[in-house]
Amino acid sequence: MPGIDESLLEAMRLPGARGASLVDWISGLALGAVGEAPGGDWEATAAETAELGRYVAESGSLAAGAAPGAAEPGAGPGAEPGKEPAVEDMIATTADAYHLLRFVSTPFDSTVFLHLWLDRNDGNLALARIRLAEMADRLVLG
Repeated sequence: MPGIDESLLEAMRLPGARGASLVDWISGLALGAVGEAPGGDWEATAAETAELGRYVAESGSLAAGAAPGAAEPGAGPGAEPGKEPAVEDMIATTADAYHLLRFVSTPFDSTVFLHLWLDRNDGNLALARIRLAEMADRLVLG
């Protein structure tokens, strides 16, 4: 089972990969990063994507099977240890790239996600989603 560095290097082998990181969306810190950073700074990128990831992860209205009024605020990945994240992944599209955030289920608090920065012309978004999901399932933190 691969650790953080091995998983990020595996992500960089995807066609069109520009950079990859593992981000803790509570602290806003990059736990690991490889390749180029969007904007040139992995720390700033981690903090910014953590804000976005935290908002989406804690949004009760995006939970699987959410009915009006049924989801509780904070029912995101960190709400119940060992429980599957309510949101699997998120894609932000820019003029020249995709940013794919894949939430990672962990036995403790599930407050991390893999961030893949993918070139829009050279990358394959469908393949990247599949591979990032596989990496997230195999990732060993600790």
